[in-house]
Amino acid sequence: MRLYTSCGWDRGEMRGRTHMSGMLRFLFLLAALLSCHGCPDQCFCFSQTVKCQNRGLDAIPHPLPANTTILLVTGNNISRISVDSFPTRLQLLTDLNLSGNDIETVDAMVFDTLPNLARLNLSNNRIQNFNERAFPVDNKVQHLDLSRSFHNHSFMDVVLSFLQSGNLRQLTVLDLSNNDMVILPDDIFTSFSNLVTLSLQNSSIISIQNGTLRVPPLLHLDLRDNSLRYLSTSTLAEFSLKPALRIQLAWNPWRCDCVVDDMVLWLRNSTQVVDAQNLTCKDPVALRRQPLLQVELSQLKCSGDMKSVLETSYVFLGLVLALIGVIFLLVLFLNRNGIKRWIYNIRDACRDHMEGYHYRYELNSDPRLANLSINSDV
Repeated sequence: MRLYTSCGWDRGEMRGRTHMSGMLRFLFLLAALLSCHGCPDQCFCFSQTVKCQNRGLDAIPHPLPANTTILLVTGNNISRISVDSFPTRLQLLTDLNLSGNDIETVDAMVFDTLPNLARLNLSNNRIQNFNERAFPVDNKVQHLDLSRSFHNHSFMDVVLSFLQSGNLRQLTVLDLSNNDMVILPDDIFTSFSNLVTLSLQNSSIISIQNGTLRVPPLLHLDLRDNSLRYLSTSTLAEFSLKPALRIQLAWNPWRCDCVVDDMVLWLRNSTQVVDAQNLTCKDPVALRRQPLLQVELSQLKCSGDMKSVLETSYVFLGLVLALIGVIFLLVLFLNRNGIKRWIYNIRDACRDHMEGYHYRYELNSDPRLANLSINSDV
């Protein structure tokens, strides 16, 4: 009897679970159907995600479902995004991926209708103009990916001006990798008071100017695969002021001469560089591929290099002075007759002048001649 009761209870429980699973499937299908309501023809919508990938689009499709939280429009041919790209307010949208669309221009107020946008991906584009007012003042963007988006160094100052505008105050992650940047503007990161992760990998950077990375409270900095030859003493001091910062510096063409002695000492005494073992010398040839941590200060040959530079400078200066002397002598030789006449004229003028002084002296010394001179003047 107990067994029957137990089996009856198990069968009832199984029927209840079957009923519940059927209800869950029904609700799931209903949610899927509701999410597809208002979905653009060229896109695929599921739950609160909209995907418009590799469709050959030349503009952001709309209307978009009002409950969209994730929008992926990638691999298309959208050269410009403007206020018309998002005409309706998408209050729930937090993730926007616009990578690989060959975008060249980002107009003003383009993201004003996306008040809760937190993650924006604009990678793999060809941005030439980025309006400073593209983001609203009260934006909530925390993650910005601009990797592989700037391919012309001549546009960098204009394009990166929006980073200096100060509108991205909540930004914590910024990816500027694989861009043709060369030199970072001094105050490009001044307004990023919350930035903790910065990627500048493979951006052709040749130097980091004083104060560029002073303000952000960075925890992760990627400087791999650039064109850095050395790090200045002021830059090393800025890094040391952020003890929690972790830096990646591998695959740069480090020049192991007298300029990097401070950097070598810093690498030996600091734990901030996570790939310090992978830093190798590019020049000179004698130290090529040798790890920086294994280079002795005596190998840097600071004094010898400076001595050779000074010797070369002195030789060049001597040659210049000798050439000037030869030219001066040649000019004197070609104008020797004129110089003689000029000297004779000066001599005659001086002689006449001295004779005049001598005559006046004789007049002044003899009172009779002086009175005679006065009477003759009258």
